[in-house]
Amino acid sequence: MEINIIQKTENPLLDRTEIEFDCTYQGDSTPKIMDVKNKLVAVLDADKTLLVVDVLKPQFGEGKAVGYAKVYDSTESLTSIERKHVLEKNQEPVKEEAEPEEAAAKEEPEAE
Repeated sequence: MEINIIQKTENPLLDRTEIEFDCTYQGDSTPKIMDVKNKLVAVLDADKTLLVVDVLKPQFGEGKAVGYAKVYDSTESLTSIERKHVLEKNQEPVKEEAEPEEAAAKEEPEAE
């Protein structure tokens, strides 16, 4: 996967930098938001907690996607401005493997 920055715009009113980029992924499936976010963090040398990938729109049949991301200057401006569903899709997935083990451990004493 390769990421090219198309445009970088400072937005001092909203305390952020807005980034338009394209992502080339020939022969692979469309990358996940978290994969693109990790790659953008490396390319931009930005803090992972302050970067939000808002849009990732694949081009039909080309192995290419156009995206829009925002890098905020502070956590306060990120949480006050950004919409809840965008923040949720930019979070690391929570591992659910521990929950079934805990549930099985709770069920065993009840059966005795």
